[in-house]
Amino acid sequence: MTPADLVVTRTGARLFGQRLPCAIGRSGRSVHKHEGDGATPVGDLRITGLLYRPDRMPRPTPWARPIGPRDLWSDDPADPAYNHHVRAPHRFGHETLRRADPLYDLVLLTDWNWPDATPGQGSAIFLHQWRKPRHPTEGCIAFARADLIRVAQSLPPGSRVLIQP
Repeated sequence: MTPADLVVTRTGARLFGQRLPCAIGRSGRSVHKHEGDGATPVGDLRITGLLYRPDRMPRPTPWARPIGPRDLWSDDPADPAYNHHVRAPHRFGHETLRRADPLYDLVLLTDWNWPDATPGQGSAIFLHQWRKPRHPTEGCIAFARADLIRVAQSLPPGSRVLIQP
């Protein structure tokens, strides 16, 4: 573990020695993650991408990619593109990345069950903005907007997100 790792515990997150309040899955953390369980997976994840809404915020880093109106994320275990970025129209179950609310205005992607996804082992484990302070997620890690921007600007691709048991 290094100071540059984002460490997520039951009491919050830590980055460069600073504590950040965060929210995790409604079912807590799990070492046996599966699709739809509402748990945040325990383990050593890596940051693989950064998406943002260019109509709502400036590009937070040079490597951030804009979210467009047709951008989706497959969460259907029957989909050959399960746990991957896909585009509308898409006939399998998915999450819309361009949401009406601000939760996905800025999204850090992780390598949970990616790129070689095992169907049913969980999808779309993102770092994103929280709905309200510490309000549980469906398995993602959520932060206040200002903290999320700081995390995004501090963690380049390949950075570790350590989710503690």
